[in-house]
Order: sequence, then C-alpha cells, then structure tokens
Amino acid sequence: MQTDAKHCPWIKICGLTDPDNAAVCAELGPDAIGLVFFPGSPRNVSIKQADAICSAVPSGIRTIGVFVNESFRNIIKTVQACGLKGVQLHGKESPELVTRLSQTGIIVIKAVFAAKKPLLTTADTTYCNASFLLAEYGKGRLPGGNAETWEYNSVYRLARKKPLVLAGGLDPDNIAQAIRSVRPAGVDVSSGVEKSPGIKDPDRVKAFIEKARSAESI
Repeated sequence: MQTDAKHCPWIKICGLTDPDNAAVCAELGPDAIGLVFFPGSPRNVSIKQADAICSAVPSGIRTIGVFVNESFRNIIKTVQACGLKGVQLHGKESPELVTRLSQTGIIVIKAVFAAKKPLLTTADTTYCNASFLLAEYGKGRLPGGNAETWEYNSVYRLARKKPLVLAGGLDPDNIAQAIRSVRPAGVDVSSGVEKSPGIKDPDRVKAFIEKARSAESI
C-alpha cells in the first residue's frame, strides 16, 4: 500500500458486511477493504462474517480490521482468525499499542481527528510508528466520520510529514477535488458509496474509484 505523488492514492472501501457484496466491490478494483469490529457500529461484523468476506476477495486486496479501544490480545486474535493484512485503530489507542502492533509486521493505520482527541495536529510525532495516519473530522455519535465533510485541505501539511489516509464524508462527487487538495497516500470511503449501512452500491463504488484514479494529485 504505497503511493507516488504522481499517481492516484490507494483506495479503501470500508464497512463491508456481506461476502457477495464484497466480491462485487473487489472486482471494481479497490486496493483495500475494511471490516469493522465495533459493536456500536451498524457495520459491525463477527469474526465468522469477516472470515467469509476475506475469503470472498482476491488475496491481492488488503483486508483491514477496524477496532475501537480494543486490547492488543483481542486485535491479534481477530487478525489471525481472519487472516487480516492490517488494522485501523479508531479510538484513543496509545502510542505504545501502535508500536506493539507495528512490530508484528502488519499494516497499522491510526485514526486522528480535527474535532476531538487524538488530535491530528501532533499526530506525526505521537504516532510516529504507525504505517499510516487516517485523518477525519471526528464529529458525531460514532467513532468514524459520520459522513461529515470537512476542510480536507487543512491536513495538506500533515500529509507531507507522514503517509496519510483521507476520510470522512467522501463520495463520488467530491473525491477528485479532495485528492487534489491534499495529495494523500490513501482515501477511505464507507457511507458515501452505500445503499444501506454495510451494503455498498456497485455503481457508486465504481464511480468513486474511477474519479479517484483519474484525479490529478499533483
């Protein structure tokens, strides 16, 4: 999951809940998919569900588990049970947990926020051992983006210091401009391409990927 500033960032479709829907999305060419392991989310999946989804997508697609304030033991247990390629930490996880997970060799994405802690303003030093930072606004009931758009260009400088995944309120209509304004290493979308929570609309996924791939990122 590396990118070059002259090319499109990698694309993650997050919050999948159905193996058949995941297989259809995988055919459209994302670089990664996200599986949410947080009971408070309408996109929450069990280990059994996640394992079926991971089995339904090609091995070349990175499977990322999303966790919120979970223990190292439970995260690794889920990673091993599902064969996940990486984890995304979406709570108030410590820098020590990020470091410990990174030492296992998996991809570690740490979410940071504009509107709540952990704040993105000091993230590059606080979470220096994360593979990527994921930046979003962080306002709303759920730990994720809650479909809130925000001033994406406010993280342009952070994206120059640390590989950054842009998230929060992205959809086929705004993704190209968001990429141009931030030049992120990756982009992450969930509700912006959905029919209903956890079920993606293939037409919107296709449009999102096509517009992201064609965006000028320099």
